[in-house]
Amino acid sequence: MSCYIGVDGGGTKTYYALFDEQKRIIADYKTAGSNHENLDGSFDEAVDILWEGLTGLLKSAGKTLDDVQYTLMGLAGVDHPFQHDALYERLEKKGLRNFSLFNDGFIVVKAGSISGAAIGLNNGTGTCCNAIDSTGRMLQLAGLGEYSGDMGNGHWIATMAYRAIYDDVYLGIRPTMLTGYYMHAFELGTREEFLAAVSAFETEDAEDHIRTLIDAFFAGVEENDPACLEILDMMSERSARLIAAHANQLRFDGEEIEVVLSGSILTKLPSARYLDAIREKVARYSDRRFTYIKLAVPPVMGCINWIMQDYV
Repeated sequence: MSCYIGVDGGGTKTYYALFDEQKRIIADYKTAGSNHENLDGSFDEAVDILWEGLTGLLKSAGKTLDDVQYTLMGLAGVDHPFQHDALYERLEKKGLRNFSLFNDGFIVVKAGSISGAAIGLNNGTGTCCNAIDSTGRMLQLAGLGEYSGDMGNGHWIATMAYRAIYDDVYLGIRPTMLTGYYMHAFELGTREEFLAAVSAFETEDAEDHIRTLIDAFFAGVEENDPACLEILDMMSERSARLIAAHANQLRFDGEEIEVVLSGSILTKLPSARYLDAIREKVARYSDRRFTYIKLAVPPVMGCINWIMQDYV
């Protein structure tokens, strides 16, 4: 019986799945994040992590590479051809055969779309917007952080929320409920203590502060807090521009274009108003019709869908 490997590699964790011919997961494995941009050892360390995961997956299933017909990886940080080639060549030297590498945003498209041609918007740790059109053409927008103006991801929201509090307590620009929420959450009594809290973003407590600011932001949106609504407007504007750019530059057959939504900001948090704002703004920038799909399966399912579609 043939089997296949799918890999979803992110900045904080990498998930490996071994599939059978019916697209069932028969074994899985996890390792640390494999985004070379986050690793001191860059491409070499990323490949070491990936190889650890591949061999660990196969060992857990009692298989070898000879049993694997094809492997497809969606990896964060594969944004340019030279990054693809650097990883591909190193994996070949390790002994991997019959495999493909793509940016992880593309497997989201394959995981959530019905037609296989769709736009995928991801707001998680980072932001990217990837599309595969009806001719098979692929295009990635965003994903370069500040350089591509990425907004709407968790770190960006936390940064903007912290800045809104700073503008409140130090500049007196505009009161915001974010101030009381954050100060109370971490028992901060003075603005000096608030300022000192910025150092937490470089420590092991960073995720607690980021999550608290994200929760505060969404609570503020529901309370119509002006600072939060301004942040919401910025991120929905950028996301709408990304989606419309794909729609206007690529070819999508059919009456409606599928937009697959992934990442915790879009799928796990109370983001209904964010999504409504995106829909409204996309309609201004494109005359196409859209249907929005929240990803309900693990992104790694996009790997096996893609393998079965194009590589078997």
